[in-house]
Amino acid sequence: MRIDGRKNDELRKFKFTKNYTKNALGSVLVEFGDTKVLVCANFDNQTPKWMDKDSKEGWLSAEYSLLPSSTQTRCQRERTKISGRTQEIQRLIGRSLRACLDLEAIEGKTFIIDADVIQADGGTRTASINGAFVALNIMVEKLLKEGLIEKNPIIEPIGAISAGIVNGEVMVDLCYQEDSNAQVDSNIVLTKSGKIIEFQTTAEGLPFNKAQLDEIFSLAHNSIKKIIDNY
Repeated sequence: MRIDGRKNDELRKFKFTKNYTKNALGSVLVEFGDTKVLVCANFDNQTPKWMDKDSKEGWLSAEYSLLPSSTQTRCQRERTKISGRTQEIQRLIGRSLRACLDLEAIEGKTFIIDADVIQADGGTRTASINGAFVALNIMVEKLLKEGLIEKNPIIEPIGAISAGIVNGEVMVDLCYQEDSNAQVDSNIVLTKSGKIIEFQTTAEGLPFNKAQLDEIFSLAHNSIKKIIDNY
């Protein structure tokens, strides 16, 4: 039995409150249990300086942060230098969202995702990815309506979920206490059709076998379909 009484394949209660802020072109408050993340989407009419000026593609970048009181013990703001963990998560969010975009359809533009964790209880990076897609989709609809882009650049919806092995059992959507005691930790990002964008699975204790790996993927795939259906 899990800490909160859920079945191993059962998601926490999740919710997407769209247009949560006034100024962002796309915004959503995403909640998975006690994890709450505010995600906003905006754009610049230029591409990053490192990109070739003759490139026919646009770009998407992501920033992620834990607000100081989002964790049980106050975390420091990352003002001038971000941690390796934050860099890793930002890159994960960016890679995941770029995988669902036709970058040629946003030539000359940079889409920007900001994910700020208000309250952390496990699964913040996967919640951020889900929220990022929702915020991105809201922004794209506005850009199309206003004639700022000619073609919808979104190829296919994506979704993400955490999973792991806790006390020898495979389960999805781990809360913090489960995650901190997991023997195997996994973060999975898939397209709506089930194609793999990221499948990060690491043994934190004992190694795992292929049957367990297959079970992690199966539970994650089913969970992500449910999440995408509720966008």
